[in-house]
Amino acid sequence: MTPPHSSTADSHPYLRAATAGVRHHTRALSRTAPPPQTDRTHLDTLHAHLAELHGLLNQLADRTRPALPGAGRHLAEARTRLWQAATDIHAAFHLLPAPAADAAECRPDRLPEGPPFLTICQRHLAAGHLVRRKTTPTDIRAPHTTACVR
Repeated sequence: MTPPHSSTADSHPYLRAATAGVRHHTRALSRTAPPPQTDRTHLDTLHAHLAELHGLLNQLADRTRPALPGAGRHLAEARTRLWQAATDIHAAFHLLPAPAADAAECRPDRLPEGPPFLTICQRHLAAGHLVRRKTTPTDIRAPHTTACVR
């Protein structure tokens, strides 16, 4: 994987740190033998990352589109594809078995955000509101057709 192009070494340090974290995690997973089974916590964290990236792409598309409509459309397309990825992660989360917890330990009624399995659903619903304001169902179902223009 090549590093992103940037004009200065200090541009977007938080994005570079997040990218480095994802790379580190990917390498750590590939070094374990046998590969660990994906669990709900892992998918919940990955979904949170995708939801934040979706929000960032939304802002970038909105800011870019007035001055550079073509680039803005590509960013909007990327935002839609990221939503599709988050939707699939959300679906996979619900297909994984729930962790078996001791009934005395597990008290979801005492958690301020509700039961742990609902946090991914709440995040997904919140991102879904943005998707419904910015895209149509046809856009979401359309195949990815953009290509490099150079």
